[in-house]
Amino acid sequence: MDRLKHTRRAFLGSAAAAMAAPAFGAQTGRAASTPGGARTLKIGIASYSMRKFTLDQALAMATTIGIKYMTFKDVHLPRTDPPDTIVANRRKIEAAGITIMGGGTIAMKEPDQIRKDFAYAKLAGFPLIFAAPEPSALDFIEQMVKEHDIKLAIHNHGPEDKSYPAPRDAFNAIRNRDRRMGLCVDIGHTSRTGTDFVQAIVDFKDRVYDMHVKDLSDPTNKDAQVEVGRGVFDFPRLFRALLQIGYDGQVGLEYEIKEDAPLPGMIESVAYMRGVLAALTQPT
Repeated sequence: MDRLKHTRRAFLGSAAAAMAAPAFGAQTGRAASTPGGARTLKIGIASYSMRKFTLDQALAMATTIGIKYMTFKDVHLPRTDPPDTIVANRRKIEAAGITIMGGGTIAMKEPDQIRKDFAYAKLAGFPLIFAAPEPSALDFIEQMVKEHDIKLAIHNHGPEDKSYPAPRDAFNAIRNRDRRMGLCVDIGHTSRTGTDFVQAIVDFKDRVYDMHVKDLSDPTNKDAQVEVGRGVFDFPRLFRALLQIGYDGQVGLEYEIKEDAPLPGMIESVAYMRGVLAALTQPT
């Protein structure tokens, strides 16, 4: 009962703030009415959240939650599988009513392996790869992006990441490259660098192609992840900004805790995210 009360208080407080507070920037009112903005968001899940489970089990969990959008880690779509198996698993995902939004994170360094990874992504139906590329490999990666017409989004990994700790670092690496090269913003890792992740998303909006979302009780501690809505992140402000910039990528829950039994926390997190979105987009 205490847990339910806490969750209800957390949601109601944030939903009330979402409806009452001014929209991001100078706008007022609900974000859905912003000219040129998106009218909804694609709330999905990164399959890494279910990394201890098979693909079939992960799809069953997604069905339970009512998820229609997912990105896939290679634990569920192994890069080492034969092409026929990759295609068969892609069809299994699509038959489950899931739109494949991309896959990764894939480390990229050597040209031969990078070429194989793009061929794998094509077979798996990925419109986008989120990656941790070596800076020295970016020229070749750009060639592969053009050749395969697959987007490449650099995933920032926080203070421990020597190349791309924050979204700005990823943006600086691709700003003068093919427009299909962009960012996968992980809001937890971004927060740990002391960066305002909402402002970063707005600043680099034209190159933000994917997102990993989570909540932290301590914005600087990677071990402080909690169910979305129980931490300190301002999801109404984040969602309002995403709606206003017309973001059309996945808002992908990456639930990294309770890996042996993630479903209850994922259900709670997605329900909270949907509640905040509904508060922002309900008709006036």
